[in-house]
Amino acid sequence: MNHQKGNKKLNKPTDQRIALLRSLTLALFENQKIKTTDVRAKAAKSYAEKIITLGKNGDLSSIRKALKMLPNKSAVKKIFSFSRKYADRHGGYIRLTKVGFRKGDAAPVSLLELA
Repeated sequence: MNHQKGNKKLNKPTDQRIALLRSLTLALFENQKIKTTDVRAKAAKSYAEKIITLGKNGDLSSIRKALKMLPNKSAVKKIFSFSRKYADRHGGYIRLTKVGFRKGDAAPVSLLELA
């Protein structure tokens, strides 16, 4: 059964949520690590791991799917080049570490980094 396989709404409309996930994922791939709230980090982690899994495949269809998920050619090219080092893994490409709480609103913060 496929129950509860959807994504978190993140208190945003669909277009804003997709833009948020894309920008978090792009920042993760450019900077190798980012710091954000727990819920956003978990959502971005699953989004980014799907793109890395496509990168392991390496065929034209995977490139097109990755560009649909993350429309940035240079980032996708970079992902497809370094995803070869994950060839023997079946997931777990990204490490999520809880850091603490943000000072202003006490939101739980996590560090998201490529493993």
